[in-house]
Amino acid sequence: MASHPRISLEQWRSLLAVVDAGGYAQAALALRKSQSSVTYAVQKLETLLGVKAFKVVGRKARLTPGGEVLYRRAKALLEEASALEGAAGSLAAGWESELRLAVEIIFPTWLLLECFARFGAEQPQIRIELYESVISGTEEALLQRRVDLAICSQVPPGFAGEALMRLRFIPVAHPDHALHQLGRELTLQDLRQHRHLIIRDTGSQRRSGSWVGAEQSWTVSQKATSIRAASTGSGFAWYAEDTIRAELDRGELKPLPMREGGERWGELYLVYADRDYAGPGALRLAQLIRERVAEQCLRLKQASDGATQSS
Repeated sequence: MASHPRISLEQWRSLLAVVDAGGYAQAALALRKSQSSVTYAVQKLETLLGVKAFKVVGRKARLTPGGEVLYRRAKALLEEASALEGAAGSLAAGWESELRLAVEIIFPTWLLLECFARFGAEQPQIRIELYESVISGTEEALLQRRVDLAICSQVPPGFAGEALMRLRFIPVAHPDHALHQLGRELTLQDLRQHRHLIIRDTGSQRRSGSWVGAEQSWTVSQKATSIRAASTGSGFAWYAEDTIRAELDRGELKPLPMREGGERWGELYLVYADRDYAGPGALRLAQLIRERVAEQCLRLKQASDGATQSS
């Protein structure tokens, strides 16, 4: 039989607040409590556990090595308690009133909207909030539990991702762009002489700059803006092929003839913020996404096989 915890969630919350806010006085303001009550809660915690969580360095309280362990475990404990409360609320209410998703912008927009349309036909009362994220922004949304589901190119540590689809990326520019006028296979050195179109990382720790080392670059926030800029000859960029299918068919964009590196491949994964506590709405939307993506992948494979046989 499990022993009864000696430390309350409020005491753990006080410990976290002192660290996150930067001191006892700041923690008291954040928690809307008196400084003496916060100090007492932390001291009581230390006494009960027999572990000194803080040491005073100058005028500031710093975590001891043992305190760092307590902080990490307390943070996980409070996150789990919050998730449990949220799950209980979902169970009590039945179907969720709202679903939140973070989806990497490389996922085809038209395909995502088809999934939403199918789900909306079944559950029109459920609101959907979509975060169109880039690189680390998707990971942050999961880690901070701001979303119920995510479609991401990298599965964050501590999460289990389900492989969803594979995407082919190609470098493109407008047919009249100077790179196409060179009349030969291109190298990365050729690309570095021209403007690289970049879509901004939506994470708080943004990764920026041209990964090919181009001196010139435009960084924008939206996929549509980047594609429009490329289609009007303002620069070159790598895009998922399915994302720019219409622009390729209309002749607004043309693949760059690279000597090497003319294609790159990326994987997308479907990830629950917490599979154990996922509500019926999140489960159903995830199922519809899997089914629709599988249909599209099968269609593309059949088209590719047919083209190979005819040639």
